[in-house]
Amino acid sequence: MRSKGGFVYILTNKPRGTLYIGVTSDMESRLTEHRAGSLGSFASRYNLHRLVHLEPFDDIETAIAREKQLKRWRREWKVNLVEEAYPDWRDLAGDWTGEEVSL
Repeated sequence: MRSKGGFVYILTNKPRGTLYIGVTSDMESRLTEHRAGSLGSFASRYNLHRLVHLEPFDDIETAIAREKQLKRWRREWKVNLVEEAYPDWRDLAGDWTGEEVSL
């Protein structure tokens, strides 16, 4: 049986703000749910709508393992992970949805 791929992602509300780490097999749908507030989650409560980090994986099991690893990291390490690639904390979703969340 072929495993479906997955994504690990980090959302925030502002540069160096509150961080949320999640995993999904459908990034576009999950981001839409977060932005609509339909999940009733931590991300909704703190308006974490800006996608600042995204890692694709060939299978969901590997993505879940990576999510668990990142959740154990110190906050400083998570911030560094984002800033190494995108020091301006830009919304990566704008690259593929055309809808960037501005701060």
